[in-house]
Formats: sequence, C-alpha cells, structure tokens
Amino acid sequence: MSAPPGFEAREVPVAADEHTESDASVVRRSLADPDAFSVLFDRYADDIHRYAARRLGTEAADDLMAETFVIAFQQRRRYDLSRPQARPWLYGIVTNLVGGHRRAEARRLRALSRAASTAPGGDAEPLADRVAARVSAEGVRAELAGALAALPARYRDVLLVVAWGDLDYAEAAEALGVPVGTVRSRLHRARKKLREALGGSDPTRPHDDHEEPGHG
Repeated sequence: MSAPPGFEAREVPVAADEHTESDASVVRRSLADPDAFSVLFDRYADDIHRYAARRLGTEAADDLMAETFVIAFQQRRRYDLSRPQARPWLYGIVTNLVGGHRRAEARRLRALSRAASTAPGGDAEPLADRVAARVSAEGVRAELAGALAALPARYRDVLLVVAWGDLDYAEAAEALGVPVGTVRSRLHRARKKLREALGGSDPTRPHDDHEEPGHG
C-alpha cells in the first residue's frame, strides 16, 4: 500500500518518544513540522484502508484511504488537541467519504449477497453456522450483506464504525458528530433489524457486548 502524496517515507529524524507519543502531540508537532504528520499515517493507514475495503472494496479503498489522510492533514489545525487519540477523527473522515458512495456501497452489498447465495455449494454449509461466523476481512457473508444493504445509511454507518472500526460508543459519537445517546439508539435499531433479517443472529456484535437501548 503506497502513501498518498505528501506522506512518502521521511528522511527527517524520528522523535525519540514517537512510538509512545499521543496522536494529539503528533498533530501539534505537525503544525510546525508538517513531515511529523506521517506518524499518524504509519499508525492508522492499514486500519483505515481495511475499513474502507470492507465497505466499498479494495480498489476504492486505496483512494479513500489516501483522501482521508490528505483531508486530515489539511484540517489538522482544526483538530481538538484535548483529544489524545486521532482514530475517531480519522474514522469520521473516511465514513464521510464513504457517504459519497452510498449507492455504490448498497450495490456492492447486494451483489455480494447474490453472488454468495448462488455460488456452487452455497447451501452445503448450514445457514446457522454461516450466520454465526464472525465478519472477516475476506468479505461479508451473503445473509449479512443483504441485511446491511437494507439498513438506512445512518444505521449502517454507526453499526460498521463500531463493528469494523472497533470504536466504542464514545469514539463512534466523536467520529460521527452525534451524541452518545444517538449512537446507542441507532446501534440498537440497526442490530434489531439485522436480527430480524438473520433469524435472531447478529454476527457484527461481539460476544461480550451488552448494549442497552438508547433514547437519543
């Protein structure tokens, strides 16, 4: 995976505490030393690319990942330096970019659903076993793909930024620019719709996640 323009390998000295330095400190340093911003690329590019690939496919993910870091760099002076971790900020940017491809995402999910359900031997594995399997980087299973395609975009965003971005509720709220209560409410409704579509199973939900319905 190549870095976007402006994020090529640096020849500047690496700060001694770079591996333990907070993201906010990296952003602060980058205001005077723009090359320092590449630390955030090194830390999060793979995660952002993986998330984008799950949502729109690998080819689109290359461009989305690059654009995410270009936008982040351009907007770094507006970053809230009281927030030590930049992950929610970056996931918010890439999720907004995905929002510009809503139809493409829905088409991709529907295509995945059709392709997986009609593949030779597709019925050999019990439905319960397939639905119980966790969502992986290799792709979305047929039943889940169809259910995700049917979700309203605002529900899909919060569900996937939590499930695939591995953000907690507070981080998801920061990423999406909504209250935590709204995250809880949308997540609860999204998972309810998934369970209805998948016969009671929700493969996007960690086993130890005990969500409570929100009221936002």
